[in-house]
Amino acid sequence: MQLTAEISMYPLQDNYIGPIDGFIERLNGYDLRVKTYPTCTVVVGEHSQVMAALGDAMLWSHGALGKAIFVTKFIYDYQAV
Repeated sequence: MQLTAEISMYPLQDNYIGPIDGFIERLNGYDLRVKTYPTCTVVVGEHSQVMAALGDAMLWSHGALGKAIFVTKFIYDYQAV
């Protein structure tokens, strides 16, 4: 089943651009459609692949960059990108 996820990352640090760029770069490493907007990134693909990519990127960001808040919306069978 196709899944579209819209995610926004809010690093809990003053220098937030680098961590956000690193997170987006990590998502771009997957075989998914990824489109970045000023306030969010949209990821489209098969449910299991999207969820695995988001989980991996979030876990990586916590280990590499520290604490962050993620706000995510999910919609099935809709391809925004």
